[in-house]
Amino acid sequence: MTTVAEPPLLHDPSFRNFYLASAVSQFGTQVGYVAMPLLAVIALNAGPGQVGLLSALTTITVLVLGLPAGAWVDRVRRRPVMIATDLVRAVLLVSVTVTWWLDALTMTQLYGVAIATGIGTLFFDVASQSTVPHLVGRDRLTAANSVLVGTNAAMDVGGRSSAGVLVALAGAPVAILLDALTYLWSAVWLRRISKPEPAPAPVPGERLGRQIGEGVRFLFGNRVLIAIATQGGMTNLAFPLCSTLLPVLLVNELGHPAWVLGAYLAIGGLGVLAGSSTAHLIGRRFGRGRAVWIVGMTTAPFALLVPFVGWSVWISAAAWSILCFRTGMNNVLLVSFRQKVTPDPMLGRMNATMRLILIGAVGVGGLLAGLLGEVWGIGTAMWTGAAIMALSWIPIWFSPLRHEV
Repeated sequence: MTTVAEPPLLHDPSFRNFYLASAVSQFGTQVGYVAMPLLAVIALNAGPGQVGLLSALTTITVLVLGLPAGAWVDRVRRRPVMIATDLVRAVLLVSVTVTWWLDALTMTQLYGVAIATGIGTLFFDVASQSTVPHLVGRDRLTAANSVLVGTNAAMDVGGRSSAGVLVALAGAPVAILLDALTYLWSAVWLRRISKPEPAPAPVPGERLGRQIGEGVRFLFGNRVLIAIATQGGMTNLAFPLCSTLLPVLLVNELGHPAWVLGAYLAIGGLGVLAGSSTAHLIGRRFGRGRAVWIVGMTTAPFALLVPFVGWSVWISAAAWSILCFRTGMNNVLLVSFRQKVTPDPMLGRMNATMRLILIGAVGVGGLLAGLLGEVWGIGTAMWTGAAIMALSWIPIWFSPLRHEV
């Protein structure tokens, strides 16, 4: 009996529309990632503490709303949530450009926009990751995540490198406006998804707090998910310690033009692209779980070269790219593991609990970067992040994933 090969994922109209929404939105997000702190530094003369706080506020909301977001997303259809948060984030970013043109922009507004867009991103990402298994089926999760993560990595490269050029040519407010337009694009394509979304399972009389507790217990009762959360938390704490103050260091202290920052971050994006594109091959060669710790163990020590950015920007950028290669591979393999071991009714809560750890670590890293930068200097923040990153493969070594094929 012959088996019929499944058609490529992008031949499916619903997944294709989801993909188009994700890809362009990610491009804009990376433009904003570079443009927002540059706007604070160039237009408002923000210092290390202010830039660190701005970075942290985009993610710190996860610590407050992460768990309720997951339980709530499990109670509703997920696509309308994604569309609504796209529209809200677009309006918020447009407000930044408008107030800058009116010469009324303040750091207080930037802080407020960072908090509100962080809330929108939280709800969007929880709903998005919970939607993928419905769109493609669990047997195609690794393939789907490889396509999504690989493309998002390409958008990272294009967005971050374009942001440096765009800021130099047209200014940071125009770059932020482009970010807003990509959220509108995302909402349009999400609206075009035709595959019916099943109604969530009814939870009559069940309190939100009880649902939240079920999600937390599920994650911390699964050794695979604990290892993924620990490794991801260490990595996500280390990345902002190494990168949050780069706009201050490269542009203000070392005197490089804005395109150097964009190029530095784009080189990291190339690493993510390479890692996500080859994740399935590396996983097939070593076993998916073994690949995570082998690649982690061999790449994490390169973090100790990142703080040498003042000596050589490009050696530091090359080391950054190697670390990002590992991140790209992990984003395919570990997200697929998460989705496979979690039943559908629990996906929102698992993803939200995981995001509480992962994105909360980014927020804490941003705050810690600002604190260390103000008190002991930018180099101290970068060396702290490098040390944590160099050890971040160890949790996978001590987990069941070490032998997972």
